[in-house]
Amino acid sequence: MAKTGADLLVERLLAWGVDTIFSLPGDGINGIYESLRTHQDKLKLILVRHEEAAAFMACGYAKFTGKLGVCLATGGPGGIHLLNGLYDAKYDGQPVLAITGSAAHDLSGTYWQQDVDLTKVFADVAACNERVMGPEHVETIVDQAIRTALAQRTVTHLSFPKDLQEWTTSEDKVSQMNVPHHTAPTPVSHDVAPSQAQLQMAAEVINTGKKVAILAGRGALAARAEVVQLAELVGGPIIKALLGKGVVPDASPYTTGGIGLLGTAPSQDAMEECDTLIIIGSHFPYLDYYPKPGQARTVQIDLDPSHIGLRTPVEVGLLGDSQTVLQALLPLLQRKGDRDFLTQAQDRMKAWHELLHERGSQEASPMKPQTVPLTLSPLLAANTIVTCDCGNNTTWAARYIQMQENMLFSTSGLLATMAAGLPYAIAASVAHPGRPVVALVGDGGFTMLMGELATAVRYHLPIKVFVFSNRAYGQIKWEQIVMEGNPEYGVDLQPIDFAKFAEACGATGFTLSEAKDAEQVIRQALAHDGPVVVDCLVDPNEPAMPGKVSTTQAIEFAKALARGERDSSEIIKNVIKNQFREAVATKGRSLLDVIPGL
Repeated sequence: MAKTGADLLVERLLAWGVDTIFSLPGDGINGIYESLRTHQDKLKLILVRHEEAAAFMACGYAKFTGKLGVCLATGGPGGIHLLNGLYDAKYDGQPVLAITGSAAHDLSGTYWQQDVDLTKVFADVAACNERVMGPEHVETIVDQAIRTALAQRTVTHLSFPKDLQEWTTSEDKVSQMNVPHHTAPTPVSHDVAPSQAQLQMAAEVINTGKKVAILAGRGALAARAEVVQLAELVGGPIIKALLGKGVVPDASPYTTGGIGLLGTAPSQDAMEECDTLIIIGSHFPYLDYYPKPGQARTVQIDLDPSHIGLRTPVEVGLLGDSQTVLQALLPLLQRKGDRDFLTQAQDRMKAWHELLHERGSQEASPMKPQTVPLTLSPLLAANTIVTCDCGNNTTWAARYIQMQENMLFSTSGLLATMAAGLPYAIAASVAHPGRPVVALVGDGGFTMLMGELATAVRYHLPIKVFVFSNRAYGQIKWEQIVMEGNPEYGVDLQPIDFAKFAEACGATGFTLSEAKDAEQVIRQALAHDGPVVVDCLVDPNEPAMPGKVSTTQAIEFAKALARGERDSSEIIKNVIKNQFREAVATKGRSLLDVIPGL
């Protein structure tokens, strides 16, 4: 029996090992939906409330499984809605295939309803971006799209005209050049190693160094044991880019935690003082946080040659996957007897942890946002998957959630988009049934796609969502104040009772407003068998300051207060409380050093 174009598509996805598709239906993909219906015993359809969420879920699914993520949307507006999540996948190097419908092939370009040329729209985001030309084209082009997504760890896109989805194959329609079944689903290993000569050059740089620091990103997640072995050999701290938070447990004596605006003062100290830097699987974007050019000899390991030397001058670039490269490099390295650089970093981290604990354990009203992750972190199971949104909540998650050996973590990295935290959590729960999944989100980002909570209810996904309700776009507020020297403007949010919203969706809701109730409420939420939202009412004037405050940032902060920041008195109170010990933990670089009168 002849097969439809849609059947050929679905069967080819199955041949590549695809088992889950995130989608919202529409007229332009009805043919594909019929094939999904007839193959529902083999291919799981996760029905979403917004196409943007489908793309985020496909990206999150790829991040938490290492497999291809697939999202499906109708033509026109449905496809356009995918774009934000697809750029998230592209910028974080995740293999995602987007499939969209389109107008019937013989009506394309005639202003038919929802007729948008999505291959043009997706030209920048998709490495392979093609229109399906008929059933005979499906096998070849699906293979090419998936092959490209997996090989380049990027986004690909297929636009499938509505009528061609229902056409069936016919031998007289196949071109003479197209040999049937000439292409096949072929998994390819990404194990790549540089030459021995390059490894020797890298070893010479590292062995010569006196103060060696390691910057580990998401590309190092598959090389956890090797990264720790490297740190032991070189006697240097492991500094973690945000997407590399899970590379080593936060309790490890070898790590100083994160870097950048969300990071720690000890990490920045290590970057400022090292004479040798090893970058593993990271292209962390904030240039100010790298060693100054000429300060440190640098070795970089990356699977993508375009990343090597992108952020800082690199003396030796090692092209390959982190685990394979490190396994080849480690035998060439000499163990350093001088451990002072590492010991100093460890002493600083002890002071830093004490500082964080002091801030997070304040019995203040309104409740400090740090109280939530400080209380939550020790209650998490050892195999928890943690997601977070982008905003102030990212700072609290990055600093206070202590990763354990088998935990997973991710957020939107290079794109740093809001709204990804909840869809990521849903994707993680779909990908790993039975594992605890926790999302830390802001009230602004959560509101953007909070309809997806109904998706979690529909599929009985026991995710736990903690919403930091500060009634503002909090990070933007602090950027206006600290980065620009302006009073806040246009960042206030109308409050929403998220606990009641959760109940309206069929989930369970809690409200947490007092620090004294934090442990009890969080324990109840984690113990509940089903999706939960905890509406955490937190202090809107608690500054999510960098681990080390630059002079420029402090001056801009002072300018904003002088120019009429409306909550200046409350902000100053918080600054005084938080910063008086910062001078100890950050070697004197605190707001108290710069702001007049503090």
